[in-house]
Amino acid sequence: LGTHQGTLMESPQTFTYPFYQISQDFASANAMTQQLQDEFDSSVENAEAWMKAIQERLRINDNTKGPRSALEARLRETEKIRALEPEGSLKMDLILVKADAALRSISEDKKHEVLSKLKDIKALWEETAIYITHCHSRIEWVWLHWSEYLKAQDEFYTWIHNMRVTLEPDIELQLGLKEKQWQLSHAQILQNDVLNQSVLLETLLEEAASLFSRIGDPSVDEDAQKKMRVEYEGIRQEAQNRVKLLEMITKEHEQYSASVHQFQSWLNGVTERLNCCIGEATKSSAEDKLKALKEIAKDIRSGGKKWKHLENQCAEVVQNTSPLGSARLKDELEELRKALEQLKLRSSEEEERLLKIQQSESAYESQARQLEADIQKLKKDLQRLENDLDPGEGEKTEDEFVALWRKCNATRAALAAEESKIERLKAQLKELLRFSQDVQPHADSVVSAIQQYQSVRGKASKMSTDTETRLRRLIQNPLQSFEQWKPSVQMLLETPEPELAHIEAALAESSQFKEKLMTLQLKKDYLNDVLGEEKAESFLQEVAEASKEREILHRSLLQSKSKLQNLVLQHENFDAGFAPLKKKLSAIKAKLDLEKEPQPDLLGKKTQLQRLQMIQDDLAELVIHMEELEKLVQSNTTHRHEMNQLSSDSQAVKRSLEMMIQQSEDHIQKHWVYNDKLCDLQQWISVTRGKIDSFQDADGDQNAEGRLEDLERLIAEFPDKEIQLHLVEAHGQLVIETSSPEETAHVQAELDQLKESWKSLKEMATGLLKKWQLSIPVADKKKKREFVDSRWMSRPAFHLFDVDPNHKQEKMGEGQSTSSQLKLLHDFEEWLQGENTKLTKILAGTPSSAEEIKAHHSKLEELQSRVPHGQHLFEDLLHLHPFIGSSEDMEELRYRWMLYKAKLRESITSLGAGSLEEPDRFRKKRSGGVCSYLYRVCRAALPLQLLLLLLLLLAFLLPLAEETHSCTLANNFARSFKLMLRYEAPPPT
Repeated sequence: LGTHQGTLMESPQTFTYPFYQISQDFASANAMTQQLQDEFDSSVENAEAWMKAIQERLRINDNTKGPRSALEARLRETEKIRALEPEGSLKMDLILVKADAALRSISEDKKHEVLSKLKDIKALWEETAIYITHCHSRIEWVWLHWSEYLKAQDEFYTWIHNMRVTLEPDIELQLGLKEKQWQLSHAQILQNDVLNQSVLLETLLEEAASLFSRIGDPSVDEDAQKKMRVEYEGIRQEAQNRVKLLEMITKEHEQYSASVHQFQSWLNGVTERLNCCIGEATKSSAEDKLKALKEIAKDIRSGGKKWKHLENQCAEVVQNTSPLGSARLKDELEELRKALEQLKLRSSEEEERLLKIQQSESAYESQARQLEADIQKLKKDLQRLENDLDPGEGEKTEDEFVALWRKCNATRAALAAEESKIERLKAQLKELLRFSQDVQPHADSVVSAIQQYQSVRGKASKMSTDTETRLRRLIQNPLQSFEQWKPSVQMLLETPEPELAHIEAALAESSQFKEKLMTLQLKKDYLNDVLGEEKAESFLQEVAEASKEREILHRSLLQSKSKLQNLVLQHENFDAGFAPLKKKLSAIKAKLDLEKEPQPDLLGKKTQLQRLQMIQDDLAELVIHMEELEKLVQSNTTHRHEMNQLSSDSQAVKRSLEMMIQQSEDHIQKHWVYNDKLCDLQQWISVTRGKIDSFQDADGDQNAEGRLEDLERLIAEFPDKEIQLHLVEAHGQLVIETSSPEETAHVQAELDQLKESWKSLKEMATGLLKKWQLSIPVADKKKKREFVDSRWMSRPAFHLFDVDPNHKQEKMGEGQSTSSQLKLLHDFEEWLQGENTKLTKILAGTPSSAEEIKAHHSKLEELQSRVPHGQHLFEDLLHLHPFIGSSEDMEELRYRWMLYKAKLRESITSLGAGSLEEPDRFRKKRSGGVCSYLYRVCRAALPLQLLLLLLLLLAFLLPLAEETHSCTLANNFARSFKLMLRYEAPPPT
């Protein structure tokens, strides 16, 4: 203590220093706290002012009324405001940082004020973000609705124009009734098409009324709606008038055709009556036939009046028929008149012929009746013999077979006696041939009787032979059955573990064979009668040896039965463990069958892959249980075979499951690649469209040349991006092949939308380039043209301008006139347009067979063979370029030529024909074309694609770490590639 006291007394400053330091630190802390609070207040005020400014801009643009240009301007303004949303988020993050720093340093009584400001600014930001989203969505929806209406309106007016062009020409005169019916059918189809368009018209009018209530534009008011309805009613009335006129013309021709058909039927009926009278072979007398001919002649005279009526009808029909059709109608009427005259001539000639036929009829009829009577008697006798050959139904005994065999022999003897009657019938038929009457029916009767005789004789011979053969077989059947049964029993006895049911069945069969063999030994006398003494003795020796062998086999079967009964008790518990495993394997198979259906989207494919992996785990667990059960059945061959079969089935299921998992992973990979490439191209199109919009907004600035250079650089990227567009379409087709119909429609819609965006972007860029080039002086145009030409010629994807210097000098030296130069440009444009049209028609077809594919390939090769000629024409244009002028036309023509060659090469490559070899004059070596270029691009981009795929997978996993009340997780489209409104904040309700 004394020591410390002395120290304090010696150095008083040392004693007072700690209190002075504490005072300074406290003052510094107060200054720092005030600075943090000021910074927080400043950031809050800045953010609040920014948000109010944004809300004011939104309020000004939150209106859907007015013309389309104003609506488009408001839509672009809301898009710009929406692009400022990240800036607001950044301001909120800055406020939160400042608030956190201030809350840590201020006192407890001031924290409430800071928290209150923080709560107010959060609420204001949430309101602003929601207002941004809702305002943009509302204007964008009206814009899209208006666009769809204009598209449908254009289609409707196009249909009106096409129908007016179709209905304006006068009705053409047709060749005949069928052509008139076709013309009427076509007119009715057009009328039905017009009537069906009424539904589309009503829908269009409803959409116009709905759109007018939202935008109030005169283009969709009631006058425009009435105009569409009036034009439709005019088309409908014109179609109805055409149908009525064609119905009248067709009905008039139909009535004439019916009258002609009726006259022809009457003419055929009279001709048939005359033919019947001419060929009649009945007992009617000559007077009856002459009376019938007179009635026919009377009907022929009345037919002349009917022909006159047809002539009057024909004159009316000819007025509405083409000249060639009228000539045909007159020729048809003249043929009917000639047929009527011919019928009249035949009737008169028949009356003279009938008198000559009457004399020979009586003799012919008497001989024909005698022949028919003899034929009927012979057929009756043959039928009786054939009925005696009926073997009856059911199995027969040996005695019945012997009786049947003797009956067959007796029938064969009776048939030999009937042969003389057949010869007598042939002689009678020869006598009838002397007459002029038709003897074919009698000849058919004689042939039928001869065929029946031969049939009965063959049947009797065959039945006799078959009966004898079956009788011998019936006697030897027991011994043969025993010889066939013996090897199976020996094999059964040699089996290590035979089944008890098989042993018992074999014992029962052995007892049956014992009875049959004993019965054969007792029929010694009967066998001598049927087989003969020598064959019967040899047969009985074989029966005795078979009986001895049966006794030996029977004793062996009894021993085997006793062994099996002891083994059955040892393996009764196997089924208790085997049945559940088999049932579980069947359930796994059923699950696999359910997973073979294609999935509707990428999320469904990923879910299917997870289900397949769960099934794989179940199968692995099943294999473990199978291994445990196999240890219990090593000594039983039958059970081991069942386990082997179950193991084989499980291996097959495992292979099928692995293949399905691999296939599912491939499908997911293809879908990822397609989405990645689609997003890249959509992003490029969006960025490029924004740049072109900025060029249009900056139109009139002083730096026109710099903007033109930037625009030309953008246009220079178009060929590569067009190849990328084809790649996206190819990947989309791969996704379509492995997706459900719903996903297929969605992917096709995305591709169609991408094509439309590409087409509109290209048209916008080309139009802006032409506009600027027209406004730049000639010297600047030449400079820009040289710059674009050098950039196009340096591109690796197309080798279009490798021009021979000698050829160039030769062309430049010709000095053609200006008119010939313009004609050369026009000729090349027409040639290129014609070739492109042919290529489009070839690609429009879808070959389904090898012949069609070969034909498509030959057509493409023909187009490829004409490419050198087009190259010559294009080289001439390049040499004459300074004289022709209009560099924008040359650049457009150059682009079209490159695009045609790339499209042609890609088509040939897609058909599997490989790249075609061009002449050495244009290329120094064989090039792989677009296919090899795409291969190099894909090979170079593969690592980058894998990296992007990994980043995309991580991005999908990020929402899992968010709070459970986030709207990102509540939205069903959170992990899809469809357009949606994103709201990054807690739920608003």
